[in-house]
Amino acid sequence: MKREKKFDAVHMMREIRDRLSEKFRQMTYEEQKQYIRNKTKHKITA
Repeated sequence: MKREKKFDAVHMMREIRDRLSEKFRQMTYEEQKQYIRNKTKHKITA
């Protein structure tokens, strides 16, 4: 018997990817790199 999912990780990943693709469409490669650096700057931990 299948259980109903409360959270669909694949669906969420696809939504995030689609939103980023839309943003990146209007950016140069350098702007994209800077955007990613800014978004991940304080989130990387060792």
